[in-house]
Amino acid sequence: MKKYIERLWNGLLKENPVLVLMLGMCPALAVSTQAANGIGMGLSTLAVLVLSNFVISCLRKVIPDSVRLPCYIVIVASLVTVTELLIKAYLPSIYEALGIYIPLIVVNCIILGRAEAYANKHTPLLSVMDGIGMGLGFTVALTLAGMIRELLGAGTVFGLRLLPESFGMTIFIQPPGAFLVFALIIAVMNAIGIKTRQRQLVESGCDGNCSLCSTACEERKAEPAEAVKPAEPAGTASVQKGGDQA
Repeated sequence: MKKYIERLWNGLLKENPVLVLMLGMCPALAVSTQAANGIGMGLSTLAVLVLSNFVISCLRKVIPDSVRLPCYIVIVASLVTVTELLIKAYLPSIYEALGIYIPLIVVNCIILGRAEAYANKHTPLLSVMDGIGMGLGFTVALTLAGMIRELLGAGTVFGLRLLPESFGMTIFIQPPGAFLVFALIIAVMNAIGIKTRQRQLVESGCDGNCSLCSTACEERKAEPAEAVKPAEPAGTASVQKGGDQA
């Protein structure tokens, strides 16, 4: 049970696809002008991510390695087509707001990244939980950014007016505002996580998240037990040699 909860927590915060891994930034920057758009895009991606992880995990021993990525794209494209048709039929307002970004889920690096990095190597249930965690993390990031941009840019949140119309700063509902808002969110997350990360580095010396650091740790363990003696100063060696001759 612990490993399933860990997959949810991992996607929500520890390895949030947008705020930590910086994946799927194109739709995140484009559709987060409103909170409702963020929820719509996030849930659409979540549905495709969960189903694609499940299908790919079930077929991981059947799909040949030589055509692995093309098979992934075919599976994801089929699921995206079904999702797009359902949104168009039952949620036309969301479909019009998201536009071209719904079919572009096919090439979203979050989908293909999790398929290659996790679903291809783990059981279907774990892959589903990983998809839910990553999808929820994507949804939370887009919704949070959408709420901030909508509030500062239009004075509303989910269409409800919270600030007077004269307060609106239109830059936040334009492309530059997306960069500013995501930079602010990431800066706050980093500021909160500084002490925790430093404590991990002090206690364990390496938190295992950096491949170079883990490689260095493995090389250090593989070294012989005898430490290499430091080189002696030139003067010390000459004095010792003179004493031996005497």
